[in-house]
This record gives sequence, structure tokens and C-alpha cells, in this order.
Amino acid sequence: MVKLFQLRRKSLFGQILDWMLTPLLLLLPLSIMLSWVVAESIAGRPFDRGLEHNVKALVQLVKTDQQRLLFNLPSPAREILRADDADTIYYQVIGTRSELVSGDHDFPLPPEDEKATYGEIHLRDDKLQGSNIRVAYVWVKTDLPNARPVLVQVGETLEKRAVLATEIIKGVLLPQLVILPLVVLLVWLALGHGIEPLNALGERIRQRKPDDLRPLEGHYVPKEIAPLVASFNDLLTRLKDSLATQKRFLADAAHQLKTPLAGLRMQADLAQREGSDTQELKKSLQLIGRASIRATHTVNQLLSLARAESGHASTSRAPCNMVEIAQSVIQDSLPLALEKHIDLGYEGVTAESRGVRILGNATLLKELIRNLVDNAMSYTPSSAESPGVITVRVLSDTAGKVVAVQVEDSGPGIPEAEREQIFQPFYRALGTQVDRSGLGLAIVMEVAQLHNASVNVQDASPGKPNPGASFTVRFQHTLA
Repeated sequence: MVKLFQLRRKSLFGQILDWMLTPLLLLLPLSIMLSWVVAESIAGRPFDRGLEHNVKALVQLVKTDQQRLLFNLPSPAREILRADDADTIYYQVIGTRSELVSGDHDFPLPPEDEKATYGEIHLRDDKLQGSNIRVAYVWVKTDLPNARPVLVQVGETLEKRAVLATEIIKGVLLPQLVILPLVVLLVWLALGHGIEPLNALGERIRQRKPDDLRPLEGHYVPKEIAPLVASFNDLLTRLKDSLATQKRFLADAAHQLKTPLAGLRMQADLAQREGSDTQELKKSLQLIGRASIRATHTVNQLLSLARAESGHASTSRAPCNMVEIAQSVIQDSLPLALEKHIDLGYEGVTAESRGVRILGNATLLKELIRNLVDNAMSYTPSSAESPGVITVRVLSDTAGKVVAVQVEDSGPGIPEAEREQIFQPFYRALGTQVDRSGLGLAIVMEVAQLHNASVNVQDASPGKPNPGASFTVRFQHTLA
């Protein structure tokens, strides 16, 4: 059941609506509570003023005569004070000897710790006979010698206040309750209009043809959707590059395999001719074997180039020891080097040295060095009497966090005018009879770029008739 809920598609419209309406509905009870508090405060103010007026009226009746305290409340005034249809009004006058002069005997007294201030009317909430009351009271100073102040209190129940507060709440909240559904409807319509650009963008994408990889126009979309459109355009660009790489690979493969396959077919036809002797048949088989080797080599290099161009290796990188990779390539290439009488060797730091590891793909890095070595062996003249020399070096700069792989040969070198062209696929140096596909250095460049490395070509021994070529690949950000 949990998985079913997790797999449900979330609605952006619903989420925004929830985030907008949920706080609104949660704040409604809080709004009612605050409105009630404010309404009670507003409703109590006029009644508090009435209590204060009654206290002042009673204070006017407090008199002193011949060292006595007098308080005379006429009956009509008493009836007016008591006449109230909703609330009950109480009063009390406490004399200078704390005696009850007039009023209700069970009227609660002010707090004992309260300091008496003469002539200033105070208000408080209290209880009388189990009912909540609002009390206004004042301390009145008399001219009697050494006499305590007179306390005059008037209290009133809270029925009228509650009724008025309820009416205020009704006047405030009823319009809100009527407006709330209208607010929800307007929010609903506004959200529907707000996400319309998303629907329009989705419709534009659906109407596109499968081969239409043009970037989406981001001028007419809201700025909140612009990052999404930019990311989608970046994806389209990468997809377009990937498709172009695949098309180029297919075209290159068809072009490069056409010649060896045609040679294989021609030699097979020659071998099947009537009257061919054993010598001619043997020669045809040798040519067939050579053509098949060339076709296999071309296919392997095309696959290596496609793998490097696709960039899939970026998802499977690990620490790689460049010394170990270089020595492994030399070991694999030694049989061919001995066959060609080439002195192939290694110079440089050891595998245990610091700064010789980088984060990369070991398979592609090995392909990079192998192609540099194969290229050097193909273009380096060598014989038993005058062997060619190829040196592979790995150099480390721990301070600059740079490791360099260098392959140096004793061949004819590369003219400076051709040094940028040799990394193009299928380019072959002019004036050479080397039977190669022209993909080796293109693979080197692709793998180097995939690892953010630079490739440099220069003469190995400047000034000599055969200056040789020195290829240096520098990798930044080595590991400790």
C-alpha cells in the first residue's frame, strides 16, 4: 500500500492549491479567536465607562459631618442603579474603619497587595455569587483625622458585554465566511491560468516531429520555467551531438570497411579462378589475411573512437595509476616492437611515486597510450642494423598536481604545419606509405578531452635529419 501511494503522480496544481488553502483554513480558527478577544475588548469599553460614571456618582454622595462619615443614596437613585434587564449591578461603600457603610456585604475586596491611589478609578475582573463581574473602584480620602480612605466599588455582570461581542463577531466573520468560497474559487481560477504556460509548453513539445531537435524558444515562458526550458535545450543539444556522433561513426565505419572488404572479395575471387597454381593461391590467402587484419584493426579503432566520443566513461571513473597503465601497454606492445626491431622502453617515475594517480577510466587511458605507441611504431623506421627507438615516460609534478605521459620516437617527425591536422579522423601524413586507418591520434584527442587533459606535439630532437616526434599528454588534478 505504501508503494502505491509513493507511485502516485503528484499534481503541481494540487500541491500549490494545498499550500495556499491549507494555511488559510488553519488560520481561520485563529482569526476567530483573535476576533473574539478584540470584540470583547471593544464591547467592554462603553460599559467600563458606564461603571466609572457610576463610581463617580457614588463618590459624590460620600460626605463627612462632625467626625462622622455620611453616605446617603436616595431610593430613586438606588432603583435606577438596580434597573437593568440583562445585567445585575452591585455596589459597596467601605468606611474609614473598614465597616460596610452601604451596598452588598459579600462584594469582593481589591487585592491586598495593591497600593491605594486616591481619586484614581481602577478596573478589574472578579467573581460575585458565582458570576463573573467587571468592577470599577476608587479610594476616596476624607478630612477625618487619622482615618483610612473610603472604598467605593461598583460591579456589573457581563451579559450585555457578551451579547455585544457576539454581534461584533457576527458582523466581522459572516462576511468572511461568505467571501471564503469566492476566494477559493478565484485562487483555483488564478492557478489554472498561472500554469497554462506549462500546458502550452507541453503541447508544443508534443507537436514536434521526432527528428526536430531545435532548441525551445524561451522568450515567451515565465521566468520560473526558464531554467526548465534551458535544461531541456541543453538535453536536446547533447542528444543532437550524440546522434551526430552515431551518424558520423556509421559513415566512417562504412567508408573505412569498404576498401578492406572489397580487397577480401577480390582476393577470394582470384583464389577461386580456374587454373590458379598453388603459388598464386598462397599469395591470395596471404593478401586475404592481411586485409582481414586491417579490417579488424579498423573496426577496433572505430569502436574505441565511438566509446571515447560518447563519453560513457565519465560515469565509471576510478583512481588510475598512470605508471602501471603505461607499463602494461609497453608489455603488450613488446612482441610487435621486437618483430620490427624497435627499442621500446620506459623512463620516469615509479608506480609507487606520489602524484601519478588520476581519476579516470582505465580502459580509455590504456587505449590512449596504446595508440600513441602504435602510431610511433608505425612511423619510426627500423631495421636490425639501425633499430628505431621509442621511449614512454611518465612524469609527475606533485606541487602543481600534474602528471604527464610522454611518447617519444626517432622517426622523421611531424611538420609544424600538419600538427593540428593529425588529430582529425582519417588524416594520414603526406609522403608516407603506412597502412593505417588514421584514427589513432583522433582517439588520443577524444580520450584526452574526456579527461580534461591537453595534448602537445613537438620535435623530440630538434635540428637532426630525423627529429622524431614527442607527444605529451598532461593531466591536471592528480590524486595524492
